[in-house]
Amino acid sequence: MGGTGQRRRTPAGSSPARLTRRGRILARAAAAFAVLILGVAGVGAWIYQDLDNNINAADLDNKLGEDRPVNLSPGSKNILVVGSDSREGANAKYGKDLTTMQSDTLMVLHVPANRKWATVVSFPRDSWVQIPACDKGDSTTSAPHQSKINEAFAIGGTGGKVAGAAACTIKTVEANTGLRIDHFMSVDFQGFKGMVNALDGIEVCPEQAIRDEKARLDLEAGCQTIKDEKALGYVRARYSVGDGSDLGRIGRQQEFMEALAEKAQSKLTSPNALYDFLQSATKSLTTDEDLAGIKPLYSLASEVKGIPSEKLTFLTVPNYPREADVATDKANVAWQYPQAAGLFTSLAKDKEVDKKELQADVKDLIYASSVRVQVLNGTGVTGRAAAVAEKLREAGFTVVGTGNAPETTRTIATYPQEMDEQAKVLASRLPDAWATQQADAVAGVVTLVIGTDLDPDDIR
Repeated sequence: MGGTGQRRRTPAGSSPARLTRRGRILARAAAAFAVLILGVAGVGAWIYQDLDNNINAADLDNKLGEDRPVNLSPGSKNILVVGSDSREGANAKYGKDLTTMQSDTLMVLHVPANRKWATVVSFPRDSWVQIPACDKGDSTTSAPHQSKINEAFAIGGTGGKVAGAAACTIKTVEANTGLRIDHFMSVDFQGFKGMVNALDGIEVCPEQAIRDEKARLDLEAGCQTIKDEKALGYVRARYSVGDGSDLGRIGRQQEFMEALAEKAQSKLTSPNALYDFLQSATKSLTTDEDLAGIKPLYSLASEVKGIPSEKLTFLTVPNYPREADVATDKANVAWQYPQAAGLFTSLAKDKEVDKKELQADVKDLIYASSVRVQVLNGTGVTGRAAAVAEKLREAGFTVVGTGNAPETTRTIATYPQEMDEQAKVLASRLPDAWATQQADAVAGVVTLVIGTDLDPDDIR
């Protein structure tokens, strides 16, 4: 590597051991879910209908628009799962400064066409991404802008409807990953609390006392069984635990779900306990119309349950503190490229992700701010270089100049030999961009010639 590229080791959330454990978490949670849905078959038909009617269906088809990623792997499924942080009704006491819907947890479950493996990708809610224009549900439309990824749920849910919140979240995930989302599931706070209570609580063992006013949690150190508001506070707590990052909370939530799944398998042998659990689970659940029912959920659970545990992988989008690119931003994370793009491309093409290879790859971290870019307009459209340069600056890149180039239909990044890795970082943020090394390329700079194939709004 040349001296122009800053490298850092061990980006946030990159522990190989934790990834392995998360795979086991998914295996147990998926198995428990499948067992619970199977348990419905053992109760009366009226109870089945009762549970089936609890599930809310969200009509998303007319809210997603036509400009969506192409499905590159027919037969596979990408399921967006959201933990809803709504401030409506009984949830109002959590976060008094928030009046809109929020997505507290966000992940995508990819089930391949051959059903022989599966991957769950968690998205830190502090991820700084491009939010596309969304119908807000109040007769207005939001303008495209950059923000935390969880803002999409709030924007689409301005009118108070989960369907709108889901649609904006799907559009945001699709725009930033290139993945076609097939199904959507949302679970709210109160339903989660009911599931925990039906199991008589879950044991947790914090090493230190947790005092978190925002999560309304006051918890002593040591092993103890928690339920009701303490269970909600435990999975929501962030700033008072560990390093205060959302990545730490993701790990804690997944560990809690592992414990919940294990207890569900041993505890829910009583019809009454099973019924109470399923009542809470289904009442808290909103899905797209195709997934809204016990039968489709049972089918999904059966497919995931049949996947060997060693073929279940739980990952977090590779990322680093955005402060490395924008010194004033001390609150958010930027996705690490080209590793994030490689992860999304693999899933889009239904290719199993090798977690060991990914973990080795993410150790070579190049900040966007260390990539110096010269932007040349090859479109013939006045102002295009300035527009693209602004988008790149927003993404954290260092733009050293703009200019014009002969017209071209293809966007190309040229670079000197020592800028190979930096060019890959830039190219991975531009759909279908081509990067090529040139002997006469400007030293220390990646030169981006914009073709007519590049829409500035498509820059990730």
